[in-house]
Amino acid sequence: MKLSEGQVIDIVRVEQVSAYTLKMFFSDGAERVINFEPFLRTSHNPLIRAYLDPEKFADFTLEYGNLMWDDYGLCFPIADLYENNIC
Repeated sequence: MKLSEGQVIDIVRVEQVSAYTLKMFFSDGAERVINFEPFLRTSHNPLIRAYLDPEKFADFTLEYGNLMWDDYGLCFPIADLYENNIC
């Protein structure tokens, strides 16, 4: 499912399903299960690869409808998460 132009969506809840997989619940009722492991493993950026540490990955927060790690050390546009397009 894609967002319509101008549509505003927030993430309202996140559950960790496995080491690198999160289930996200969006404000429009949509749910997405996203495995972040392929993205993390294929990254050449050592700052991103640091999130392969399961404890570091599990330390995400949900702030103002945005999913993030640390102080925006790792974050994704909500539209990309909604569309399950994090490559």
